[in-house]
Amino acid sequence: MGRSRVQVNKAHKTRLSSKSSRNLHKTSHRDGSRIGKPKGHHVKSARAARLQCGKMLREQKRAAVLKEKRASAGSASAPRVIVLFPLSASTDLNSLGEQVLKVLSNDNDSGAASSSTVASSEYKLRATVLKAPHGDLLTCMEMAKAYDFSLPAFVADLIAFVASAKSPWKENVSNFIDSFGSQFLSVLNSIGLPSTTVLIRDLPSELQKKNDLKNICAKQLASKFPKDCEFAPADTSDDLRKFMWLFKAQRLTVPHWRSQRPYVVAEKVGMLVADESSGKCTLLLSGYLRARKLSVNQLVHVSAVGDFQLSEVEVLKDPFPLYERKKQNFMEVDDLHDEEVLRSLHPDPMKQEPLVAENTPDPLAGEQTWPTEAEMAEADKNQKIGKLKKRTLPRGTSEYQAAWITDEIDEEDSDNGDSDDDVMVVDKEEDHFSNQDQDFEDDKETLRDVDNETYNDSEMMDDESLTREQYEDQMKKIKEAHAEDEEFPDEVETPIDQPAIKRFAKYRGLKSFRTSLWDPNESLPQDYARIFAFDNLARTQKLVLNQALNMEEESRDDCVPTGSYVRLHIKEVPIVAASKLSSLVNTKPIIAFGLLQHESKMSVLHFSVKKYDGYKDPLKTKEELMFHVGFRQFVARPVFSNGKHKMERFLHPGRGRFSLASVYGPISFPSLPLVVLKISEGSDAPAVTALGSLKSIEPNKIILKKIILTGYPQRVSKMKASVRYMFHNPEDVRWFKPVEVWSKCGRRGRVKEPVGTHGAMKCIFNGVVQQHDVVCMNLYKRAYPKWPECMYPQLR
Repeated sequence: MGRSRVQVNKAHKTRLSSKSSRNLHKTSHRDGSRIGKPKGHHVKSARAARLQCGKMLREQKRAAVLKEKRASAGSASAPRVIVLFPLSASTDLNSLGEQVLKVLSNDNDSGAASSSTVASSEYKLRATVLKAPHGDLLTCMEMAKAYDFSLPAFVADLIAFVASAKSPWKENVSNFIDSFGSQFLSVLNSIGLPSTTVLIRDLPSELQKKNDLKNICAKQLASKFPKDCEFAPADTSDDLRKFMWLFKAQRLTVPHWRSQRPYVVAEKVGMLVADESSGKCTLLLSGYLRARKLSVNQLVHVSAVGDFQLSEVEVLKDPFPLYERKKQNFMEVDDLHDEEVLRSLHPDPMKQEPLVAENTPDPLAGEQTWPTEAEMAEADKNQKIGKLKKRTLPRGTSEYQAAWITDEIDEEDSDNGDSDDDVMVVDKEEDHFSNQDQDFEDDKETLRDVDNETYNDSEMMDDESLTREQYEDQMKKIKEAHAEDEEFPDEVETPIDQPAIKRFAKYRGLKSFRTSLWDPNESLPQDYARIFAFDNLARTQKLVLNQALNMEEESRDDCVPTGSYVRLHIKEVPIVAASKLSSLVNTKPIIAFGLLQHESKMSVLHFSVKKYDGYKDPLKTKEELMFHVGFRQFVARPVFSNGKHKMERFLHPGRGRFSLASVYGPISFPSLPLVVLKISEGSDAPAVTALGSLKSIEPNKIILKKIILTGYPQRVSKMKASVRYMFHNPEDVRWFKPVEVWSKCGRRGRVKEPVGTHGAMKCIFNGVVQQHDVVCMNLYKRAYPKWPECMYPQLR
């Protein structure tokens, strides 16, 4: 008898099973070799490799966190910045600032430290304590803390809100926070307020009352702050010591746009004037270099002043060393400021980045040149196939403009002062009524039958014998009767004392707003000759950031390491602006940012913005506003649009409603946060009007302004109607004849001919027209932002 074997059933085949798993039921071949997935050495090696890979990733993350902590809290790092912000005007920040500096300096006997920056050997860190002025929104915004990329801040590493509990027992939040504090908090919350700390002052000394009062304050302010916000007392030295230990252990995250650029928060500001008649001077900014290395060949941006070149960078002895060392012999001593200079860096004229803000246009670039043989051969070929017009077109005019060439063009649009040179043209597909949409194509036969009907084309209108005053009164009466049904905000009345040919000379008709072509390089304004454009923004941004990262990793002689105490010599700064900065250094942070490549050049920037809920006044297109974009402040006059190429006359409010704001401004690589401010006449305090972020840099983006001309049927005969009050003379009717008309009841048609001398016209529609209907005509014009008179606030 043969030996018995254990029965092994074959597993069910699935489409996800492997070949080896299907053969696991087979024990061996006839020759004794095993079939299936072997339990060999390579299986154990794969598992060991996975474990080793996970271990390496953990070690890399641990090393990165340790490196970040050492860089942010080591002796070679710049001091951390603590900003104290009062929630109400009654809060005393001076005493709190003195106590914090006293705790950090570990000086229990003397008064407050003479400087706002101290080095603490107990906490093994250096810190700068700043006090935000209550009521100054601009200064508070520049001091605000940024934990992530969505918050537009410049300076702070930590923001501590300070509340006073002097009148606590009335359970009302207004006892702890006033209107300005609420406004500033709402701005930060709209952008995304991170985890923060609230310090409560003026608590009683008795423990039970102190805890009760602290809980009441925390309960009243909880709705204004995130859920993980900490409320801590800050009256005694012990309370502040606990706060400082928490601050030291806290991991600080910096927004990416701030970590990509070196910057200096000035502690001292000076100026050297070589020639007063030139109006320029050398601005001296002394402070710690933060975030990244700074090259002396880089351009720097001084906040609210502009972009400049460096003439020299001096590395000075650290005035606040964390650990005292033995005296060393230094290279030179600066007698002017009594500061020890370790080394000086001077720019290389061959490597220094040029200061180019605007492009220099060539006035002969648009001149007509003699055509080449190839161009003449191509022109002959196109003429044979009938693609060229019989008459010569001006240079820069597209083919579909042939029927709409105007001899006289207004130098300025009376509507909003646009400086574009667009001529009123119509899409070539609209030159003949037979080439309209497929919907209208189906009604051609019907319209042809209507043309053959008996109709007195030469019949005079009823208002031919009216005087001018009677004509205006009758038109006003009909306009007022239809005012209740005015659902279109783009409606514009044709002026009586000016021909529509001149008034709307820059407008054109489009067959379809979505599909009609518009040449982005056609009839550009003169300001477009001053700007720059990218062929590929994403690729350029990637190359520029990689270049900045390589400079950070390389060891170069023209760079200053992060954490050094430096003095920047910024050349050719206006004396007026330098004088203002010298007077503001003690009350407002003065910041100098190192610019990436191309960031000094002007272009067309597009921002995604939303109107601030607390701003109730209308915000009009091309109104002068102040833009806070990341590290920049500049004045702009934006054009608002709905993001689908249609211009909006106002920035409309609404929850979750975003619009597109297009401005002339210096190039900044997205994404960057945006806060829009407006300074009203007679008021120095700006108001927050909109919030958003930088979306793209695209000068070729087309934004169209749409207007609707309206007329009213006077006589209706089935699908024909005599329309009046859209135009006021027959020449205008003939000029706009190729443009399609439509009615508010859904009819579409065309203009056949003028009737009479007062601008009435005969129209044919694709359906029966109602007597109460309103006839409309759409016209479009490309809109451009306005170039501001003064770009930076401190230069005004």
